[in-house]
Amino acid sequence: MPWQVLSYNCPINPVHAALLNTGKVLFFAGSGNDPNNVANSALGAALWDVSNGTFLRPKIPLDNAGNPIDVFCAAQSFLSNGKLLVAGGTIQYDPFFGETAAFTFDPRTQAWTRVASMNRGRWYPTVLTLGSGRIFAISGLDVNGNLDTNPEIFSGSSWTIFSQPTSSFALYAHLFLLSTGKIFYSGAQLGGNNGLSPTILTLPSRFNRPITEQSVFGLQQSDYGNQSASVLLPPAQDQKVMIIGGGNDSGMATNRVNIINLNPSSPTYTAAPSLLNARMHHNAVLLPDRTVFVCNGSRMNEDIGQSTLPAEIYNPATNTWTAVETPNVNGRVYHSVALLLPDGRVVTAGGNPERGSYESRIEIYSPAYMSQTRPTIQSAPQLVGYGGRITIQTPQAASIKWVHLIRPMATTHGLDTEQRLVDLPINSRTNSSLSVTATSNRNLAPPGYYMMFITNNNNVPSVARWIQLI
Repeated sequence: MPWQVLSYNCPINPVHAALLNTGKVLFFAGSGNDPNNVANSALGAALWDVSNGTFLRPKIPLDNAGNPIDVFCAAQSFLSNGKLLVAGGTIQYDPFFGETAAFTFDPRTQAWTRVASMNRGRWYPTVLTLGSGRIFAISGLDVNGNLDTNPEIFSGSSWTIFSQPTSSFALYAHLFLLSTGKIFYSGAQLGGNNGLSPTILTLPSRFNRPITEQSVFGLQQSDYGNQSASVLLPPAQDQKVMIIGGGNDSGMATNRVNIINLNPSSPTYTAAPSLLNARMHHNAVLLPDRTVFVCNGSRMNEDIGQSTLPAEIYNPATNTWTAVETPNVNGRVYHSVALLLPDGRVVTAGGNPERGSYESRIEIYSPAYMSQTRPTIQSAPQLVGYGGRITIQTPQAASIKWVHLIRPMATTHGLDTEQRLVDLPINSRTNSSLSVTATSNRNLAPPGYYMMFITNNNNVPSVARWIQLI
């Protein structure tokens, strides 16, 4: 069976999830969409050891007055040193006001650290790792519950805010770093798009100058971006973004899929084959066979009764969708997560359409390649510089078609600004080794940790080896 329900449950509502370079998965939620749980926000994280099924409960630091800081509905992205940056959160429910605090989580010490606070509170913001390794933050509701229009950047020690406002970018706007260093908003988000079209942003060299915005057209059903999914299609060198499904103000989901090639100076979305099932609240995961796995979601906003249980897979090479024959067991809608594990499986957890209850069962999907004879990486470096050569020892060198890096996911609400698959061209091979070259473009692959896979001529990938790109 491709789906497995684990014998143990997640101890928290896993609203946020990130794969760390230790292979462990950090779930966190703070109060977890329960205003009665705010006092226990510091306990709202769980570090899952996938290999043995155990959980560590690292405590989230308190503020200077000894009060909990609620990371519910923050945003997350990886720093170049492998630490996870978590920025924003909740200081009040109904109406929601945004938190200014920021933290890092260290995979090695398995502990949280408070870092410099943002200049603005942000609830449902988006953060994105830039080619410089700095973190760009945009949107979110501020400490007064107003939409923030002044982005800011975290340099590792402090936040600097842009003095000139942008347009009113949506909550949890789906952003992608392009190879040019520009940033693309795909048209997917949480809630409405505030009247904005998909947009390419160009950051200025100084913080007192405006961020340039270029509108992008052609997106069909542009009002259906609520709880949509979008991905940078593999390989990242192609610079193609796909937007998948979503819903509108009526609560109905769509099966619309559009793709945009961002290489031209005036790119335009074009239609692609539709999903087999209309869905919103779903999750999209890049697999190491260079396909896109889509799971979870519902045909109606936050309606668990209309869950879309069958997953489906998009193959960019054939431009087709294929249904996963066996549906997953548990319906998962709002606040569900899914991410790729280093062995090539996909874990999905959560689902929280009603306050006070959540789906605690964890499921793992094993793609068909898991049952095939897989290539193996016997040895590979743990560190490489931009443009550097990598030698991979493998007894299957003669049959390897692709070598690529996949950046680990850090996701919430169907949003993931991290995941990307970057091709490593094969320069030469022997019977037992491959020589490949890391990209020299920091925007194509921001600095940090990646999973390196080799994939054979039958599209069967290896288990990943971790490598840090510096």
